[in-house]
Amino acid sequence: MKRIAFAVSLAVLVITVSIWAQTALPKPDPELKKFEVFVGHWTYEGEYKAGPLGSGSKVTGELTIKPVLAGFFFRNQGTEKGPMGEMEFMEIVGYDPVKKNIASNEYHDDGTMLSGAYAFNGNTCTYTGKFIVGGKTYMVKNVLILAADMMSLMAKGDISTDGNTWTPWLEAKYTKTKPAPKK
Repeated sequence: MKRIAFAVSLAVLVITVSIWAQTALPKPDPELKKFEVFVGHWTYEGEYKAGPLGSGSKVTGELTIKPVLAGFFFRNQGTEKGPMGEMEFMEIVGYDPVKKNIASNEYHDDGTMLSGAYAFNGNTCTYTGKFIVGGKTYMVKNVLILAADMMSLMAKGDISTDGNTWTPWLEAKYTKTKPAPKK
């Protein structure tokens, strides 16, 4: 009886391993490859415009973007300095197979959160989403225009309290100081 149980267990194990070996490991959605252009270390200088979030101010910052979790996601981690001091933030970007878009969730050390999606058209990347500050929700649209060499970009953003009326929110210039490592 023990031999039969052992033989059956061995057969199940062999079949399971055979099926597993024939099944390809999942790969990140090809759409997510578009985000790879941002991988590297960036510095930026910008200006927030006066609007629903208060008076405007100049800021500087830096961020590092790298693939994580077997390339299924990207982590963008950085700091920004302005008149109110230094702020830290982290963004996780990945492909959403239900919405079929490049989704983003961003968190700041003051509890601020953003969620939205990136869309690419040539060297232009548009981010649209919701920005939650102090319990209030704002809509944002940011347009990022990459230089031909992919080592710098210009960003312009608008903000809205109702989704109908938009106000200029930010302008910034980003420079990639460390490109993505060669594969």
